[in-house]
Amino acid sequence: MEPLDRSDIIDLYRRHLGEGQGRVATLLDLPVEEAAQGARVRCQDGRELLNCGGYGTFFVGAGHPAVLAAVRGQLERQALSTRVLINEAAARAAAALTRITPRGMDKVHFSCTGAEAVETAIKIARANGRRRLISMVGGYHGKTMGALTLTARAVYQDPFRPLLPDAVHVAYGDAPALAGALGDDASDACVIVEPIQSEGGVVLPPGGYLKSVEALCRERGAMLVLDEVMTGLGRLGAWWGADLEGVVPDVILVGKCLSGGMVPVAATVVNDAYFAPFDADPYLHTSTFSAAPVAMAAVRATVETIEREGLVDRARLLGERLLAALNGLVDTYIPHLVADVRGRGVLIGVEFVDGHLAAEFLLDLLDAGVIANHSMNALPVIRFTPPAVLTEDEERALVEAVERACAACAKRFPRGAEARR
Repeated sequence: MEPLDRSDIIDLYRRHLGEGQGRVATLLDLPVEEAAQGARVRCQDGRELLNCGGYGTFFVGAGHPAVLAAVRGQLERQALSTRVLINEAAARAAAALTRITPRGMDKVHFSCTGAEAVETAIKIARANGRRRLISMVGGYHGKTMGALTLTARAVYQDPFRPLLPDAVHVAYGDAPALAGALGDDASDACVIVEPIQSEGGVVLPPGGYLKSVEALCRERGAMLVLDEVMTGLGRLGAWWGADLEGVVPDVILVGKCLSGGMVPVAATVVNDAYFAPFDADPYLHTSTFSAAPVAMAAVRATVETIEREGLVDRARLLGERLLAALNGLVDTYIPHLVADVRGRGVLIGVEFVDGHLAAEFLLDLLDAGVIANHSMNALPVIRFTPPAVLTEDEERALVEAVERACAACAKRFPRGAEARR
């Protein structure tokens, strides 16, 4: 099949995938991505870009040989299951995932997306009599109807109200606010929180906050869900954000890089007590594509790859170097345009003083050969989520590209100009 040229692709986008998507692609002169390997994305026009975006999917890089081999092997045998019989790939994937989750979390429901993992957690809460939902201001948990109830941003929620009842949002990082929302008896409540708010703008809570949340849930009888769709599997330089404070939740949500960037897959990992209703009735919550063998092969290979290659420690060390480098570049070129540079591991945010500047910087990065993401709940924040497998040359190229983008921004918005805008 002959490849389409860019204009034909944009035309098809406009006609079938959304006028808005085609308009944005035209306005920003976005290239067509054609192939990916490791940290590199090759475009139709011949350009090669460093991928520090992808919304956190490519922690082990694109097309990792071990994951690719596992997926190919499974595809040749059986990609999808009958859903009547049982399959070995699912059993092995569940065993691999629960081996690395916090202690006591031994049951798994696999799904296709992080939002589905959140929906599963909400249903587990309901099945255990937990109708009150408490999430955090600035939190992001997806856009399906249940998950959207927890995603605290009016621009996404308002067109679809009414959402689920009995849901409130409290300030992130504020344990006393959570205590007030829980009340003395929270046996009817479920708390969902991110160890670091990624789409919220890479917001790090005060030290000890997550431990305080756990203590309040235990004291008041609430169910605790950690949304680690973005932060889990090593991205923070620890297997889980929970591990940073020794927290053991009742439910942990996994996604993004769970399949090594190969196929859509996510998971809701649960302790035995809260999984009991699903144990009692295995048909209470099902999905045709849950635990699809091809996805399960990818899950197991990804977990084993992270272990074998020491990517958790690599993410920690790489993140420390990148955070220092980005801070230095911002201080040198654009301290007047940036409010903060922060992060942990290979989840790093650069917060500009307004969203317009962030958008300009994102395009400057693209011109310099780097893909990054904006933050959906914090438009002034540009987010870097590079693979933990960056080579020394790629790390150097990333820093040089960020320097070029900073220099371009500094030239367009010199010091003193911000006072005249």
